[in-house]
Amino acid sequence: MGRLRGFLWLIAGVVVAALAGGVAFIALSRATAEDFRAAEILTPQGNAVVVVRTVDIHAVLTAEDVEIREMPVDSIPEGALSDVAQVLGKITLVSLYPGELVLEQRLLDPNVTAPGGRMALVLKDEAVLMAFPAGDLINQVNVLQAGDHVDFHFTYELPIDRETGFLPVSRTETTVTAAEGEEEEEPTEPVTFALLQNITIETVVRQLDEEGQPTGAPRALLLAVDPQEALVLKYMKDVGATVDLVLRAPGAEGEFAVEPVNLDYVINGYITPGEGLP
Repeated sequence: MGRLRGFLWLIAGVVVAALAGGVAFIALSRATAEDFRAAEILTPQGNAVVVVRTVDIHAVLTAEDVEIREMPVDSIPEGALSDVAQVLGKITLVSLYPGELVLEQRLLDPNVTAPGGRMALVLKDEAVLMAFPAGDLINQVNVLQAGDHVDFHFTYELPIDRETGFLPVSRTETTVTAAEGEEEEEPTEPVTFALLQNITIETVVRQLDEEGQPTGAPRALLLAVDPQEALVLKYMKDVGATVDLVLRAPGAEGEFAVEPVNLDYVINGYITPGEGLP
């Protein structure tokens, strides 16, 4: 009987100890959780711009390259940017990788003018920097910015072979009529065509106010192009061709398959035979 009582007391002691341990564990867990919550509340949080995909050196940062993340202020290094607007259109001085914070010292602002008047740009060895007039409508409404990709559409008077509807195979300046012995000008008509595609705008140059800040509509676009493309753009500008730029969607890198447009193209493609004109 004595042994039984001792055994029962032993079991009771174990149960009481287990209950006490459980209560202590629960209390400790709650206290620890509260400490963590208190630490989260007390630790200042801040925003930082983080790279979400690999960005090559000398690339122009876009909204698709970065995102905002919240993290403890103590873990944000000096120079880290906190707003996506601060990185858009900036040029990377090093390659950036997913999860990496974007630091101001690793970027170059193409819209900053040095005291000597030169824009801050990075050019590849095989490229040249060209200033192109910003006189078309899309520039006048302030749509374009550094880092945008654009296509150049020109309209110009070109000689057309009326029998084929295409440009003549051989280019001649004038035609001599045998009967009169007089020079007859080669017939031309306006043709609209996409001359260069997927050109990156390095900088949008605007007039500066009294405080040296850019203001108003763009005056010119700075383009990093290969030397031959620069000559083509200069030629079309010098001969007085009408130009309009069209903005590409982000990530649209390939060339669009487009055909030159003249009056015949419009009539054959959009007007039904026998249909009266408005």
